[in-house]
Amino acid sequence: MDRVFEFVDEFITSHGLDEDVAFPLKLAVEELFTNFVRHNSGGQDRICISLDKSNGRLTVKLKDFDVEPFDGMDAPRVDVRQSLEERRVGGLGVHLIRSLFDTLEYDYKDRTLCVTATKNLT
Repeated sequence: MDRVFEFVDEFITSHGLDEDVAFPLKLAVEELFTNFVRHNSGGQDRICISLDKSNGRLTVKLKDFDVEPFDGMDAPRVDVRQSLEERRVGGLGVHLIRSLFDTLEYDYKDRTLCVTATKNLT
C-alpha cells in the first residue's frame, strides 16, 4: 500500500489539491484497491490506478486483470441510521465513495474489471 499512497500523494501535490478533494481521493483509492485485492482472487499481481484532473472533474480509475466478474454496485445500500449491532459487516467503503463522488461505475469486459469514480470540482 505504501507505493499506492505515494502515487496518490504525488498526484495531490502536483495538482495542488486541497484537503476537501485530497481526502475523498485517498479514501476512494484505498477502498477500491482493498476491494480488488479482497474480492478479485485469482487475478494477476498488478492493479492499474489512473488519476486525472481535467475539465473541472477528478477521475479515479482502477483496473484489475484476469479476474472473475465482481460488481461492487450489487452491495446493498448501507442504512447509516441502524445501530452498529444491527448493521451487517462490509459495504461501508462503497457507501462512502458513493457519498463523496458524483458517479461510481463498474465495468467488466474480457476478464478485466474497471471501476471509475468521478467527482465534479466546480
